[in-house]
Amino acid sequence: MRYAMAIDTRKCVGCGDCVVACQEQYDIPAGYCRSWIAEQVKGKYPNVSMEMRSERCNHCADAPCVVCCPTDSSHISEGGIVLTDPDLCIGCGACIESCPYDARYFDPVNGNATKCTFCHERVAGGKLPACVEVCPTYCMFFGDLDDPNAEITKLLRERDYKTLKPEMGTEPHIFYLS
Repeated sequence: MRYAMAIDTRKCVGCGDCVVACQEQYDIPAGYCRSWIAEQVKGKYPNVSMEMRSERCNHCADAPCVVCCPTDSSHISEGGIVLTDPDLCIGCGACIESCPYDARYFDPVNGNATKCTFCHERVAGGKLPACVEVCPTYCMFFGDLDDPNAEITKLLRERDYKTLKPEMGTEPHIFYLS
């Protein structure tokens, strides 16, 4: 089992519902977030295009944050979800510095590093991540890459997609459909 998320950049309107759902699900302190909306503008007037996309931890198969963690707090759990054990985190910040996607932050309330968890507790209970569940444009897809019949697997077979910073060699499990 290898969980992944695909985001259709042709459907994402940058509404931020995914960001708010995550903040509410995890009671994220004001000024912090586990997911965010990025926009990328390409070209010059009058030939301009803009891409909106929801970003978060990429749950990399070769996660630098896991390799550098001195306490094994950062680890890859079942399904390939990258998690942080708050009981083991000493707040050194190595994982924050090593993430090429700037997806981690230091939680001032709990005193540890944190990030998107793909809502692992919801997924374990048979639910979708909160961000996927609330998306009004249905641009987000979540599932098991090892399941050939999963919607995400079919989309990745049928559509062009990209990952962020492929040159880093992290094998991210967030895919952006184009």
